[in-house]
Amino acid sequence: MTRGGLGIAAMSYVAIDYMRYVSPVWHSRLMPVLWSVLAIAVVTRVLFYKHWSKELRAAIPFLGSVVFLLCALLFEALCVRSVTAVLGLDWHRETPPLPDTGQWFLLALNESLPGTIVEILRAHIIGLHHFLMLFIMLGFSVAFDSVKAPGLGLGARYIFTMGVGRLLRAITFVSTILPSARPWCASARFNSVPSHPHRWAQKYYVPYANDPAAIRQLLHWDAAYADPGSYIGDYRADWGSMSFLSEFLRPSYSEGSSWFALLKKAGGGCNDLMYSGHMLVAVLTAMAWTEAYGGFSSAMIWLFVAHSAQREIRERHHYTVDCIVAIYVGILLWKMTGFIWSAERKTKQTKLEKIQNSLIHAAKDGDMETVRRLVEEIELSSRVEKQSNVISNRTMTVFACATVITTLTIVILALTLTSDG
Repeated sequence: MTRGGLGIAAMSYVAIDYMRYVSPVWHSRLMPVLWSVLAIAVVTRVLFYKHWSKELRAAIPFLGSVVFLLCALLFEALCVRSVTAVLGLDWHRETPPLPDTGQWFLLALNESLPGTIVEILRAHIIGLHHFLMLFIMLGFSVAFDSVKAPGLGLGARYIFTMGVGRLLRAITFVSTILPSARPWCASARFNSVPSHPHRWAQKYYVPYANDPAAIRQLLHWDAAYADPGSYIGDYRADWGSMSFLSEFLRPSYSEGSSWFALLKKAGGGCNDLMYSGHMLVAVLTAMAWTEAYGGFSSAMIWLFVAHSAQREIRERHHYTVDCIVAIYVGILLWKMTGFIWSAERKTKQTKLEKIQNSLIHAAKDGDMETVRRLVEEIELSSRVEKQSNVISNRTMTVFACATVITTLTIVILALTLTSDG
């Protein structure tokens, strides 16, 4: 694994998973074999893993990062539903997509490139669940000393960075509502959303949307002067203490029984959500792989990022600007969170080493009282370190088994019970 096995395993996973399009029969045969080999390899190496004390110290930051990411995803889901519902279905049906030069460029390439190259660009080689699995493989590779321990530290950085990215993304796309590159999306996925705009949009947007003179007058007065007429009301769901969310989520009578069930239907939303969440995951995986492992496989993953970006644009899941912004935001966020985990080897003096250095200086100065005191501190530190090691040995086995079993279970559930991990 240290000499390139991780890269081979990663590329094998992507290649075998793509066989679902080429030969579904062989895909169904080879994929279980690959998972079995990787799982057995990890379990056998866990028995000889030497860094469980580091993993234990990283467990609390890791769990904290998971909680933070879940909160960020909940906030993002609220924003996705809100921006989809606030202007009503009629706006989604009638508003054309924005002009996107990236889409034009790809269409022009289709006319000039050889057909084989175009088919490769269109192929579903890599997806969101691939990037998630590639990172999980990277995290587990600490068992083979391919990546600097602790693996939970690397996971904490990845998850925390993703949480920050999703939070910034939600704040960004909720600030200005952009039309989808797929105009039919809202009608197909959110057909229960009211057709008319929210009362705020009826007052502050609709009277000025298509009238340049009204916009000029609005700028002059800096006040919503137009009479919106009688407001069209909305259904108000009874969600107890969470009923205030009904104002933003605009549920219908048929879907108003639970606010959480409503959010689960949000998915990726049907506005243009600046910036691309799929590309954020892809870039963070590539950044983690480049810093932690490097090599030829890192270059391949960046090629996968580029392929995924052009497919997002080609298939009109996002505008070009969404993918570009996601790339540089992901790079910058990863660079800013190096304090959680870093591949750079940092040497830090232990308390015992500091005392030993002071002892050498005191012996040179002939200060016997200081020497006697420092020797007592060394003996005390040695006893404390031995006691902590005894405690760690008692708990490490339980912690190791719980970590491996829990992580593998979550990975299996995430990739089997969801469409994209």
